[in-house]
Amino acid sequence: MKKLLFGTAGIPISTPDHNTENGVRYVRELGLDCMELEFVRSINITKERAPTIKEVAKKENVVLTCHAPYFINLNAIEKPKLYASMNRILNSARIAHLCGGWSVTFHAGFYMKMEPEKVYNNIRDKIKEIRKTLDNEGVDIWLRPETTGKPTQFSGLKDLLNISQEVEGVMPCVDFAHLHARTAGKNNTTEEFRDMLQQIEKALGKEGLKNMHIHMAGINYTEKGERNHLILKESDMNYKDLLKVWKEFKIAGVVICESPNIEEDAKLLQETYRNTL
Repeated sequence: MKKLLFGTAGIPISTPDHNTENGVRYVRELGLDCMELEFVRSINITKERAPTIKEVAKKENVVLTCHAPYFINLNAIEKPKLYASMNRILNSARIAHLCGGWSVTFHAGFYMKMEPEKVYNNIRDKIKEIRKTLDNEGVDIWLRPETTGKPTQFSGLKDLLNISQEVEGVMPCVDFAHLHARTAGKNNTTEEFRDMLQQIEKALGKEGLKNMHIHMAGINYTEKGERNHLILKESDMNYKDLLKVWKEFKIAGVVICESPNIEEDAKLLQETYRNTL
């Protein structure tokens, strides 16, 4: 990526004749540059339909990413749940790749009151298996375990950076709202934003800053972490200072807006970023 692209988590709400192809076209009409395929409930695009979506995205010059289903736990004890989780990531990646997708993100799992080191090893090993399978199949797409919004979920930024160092073809999806909620209100100042980007650069080099998959939204939280997403202006998310830090570090990649008003806040982020000195 040469610059920062802004887009929506799913088909824009105001899209006429609501389907994926029209959503991609409407993203371009809105002046946005990317769209996340939302497989969070199910993988709702068939392999037969995927090439058409790829063609539309290429024509409109819209970068596609993908969010795999929520029902994933790579730390599951029960083998059927574990293999189902792995297959959901694999199948999301396969379909996204057929759509011309650049990146697939997922919530990797839960701690389940286990030792953090054991959980880390379990999840890293399963991601490594998934990556190997995709590479063997020629599925060239980034795998992006996402920073999560609750301390009971795996994980924060540090663990995901470590996995990215250990496994080729893996980078984090950095959800700044989740990192804010996960710490019950921290990670919301200029200094903290700089520290997070410095961590990324230290672990992954300049490539890490030029190859970012970001999620953004307003967020509601308690001392236990995330509750739900909010419209940016109705939240305490310090997005203006965050955008200044993004520009300071000259990051590149995609910013996917997950606010309830996805296209409105995506445009707000894009315009604010462009007007930030």
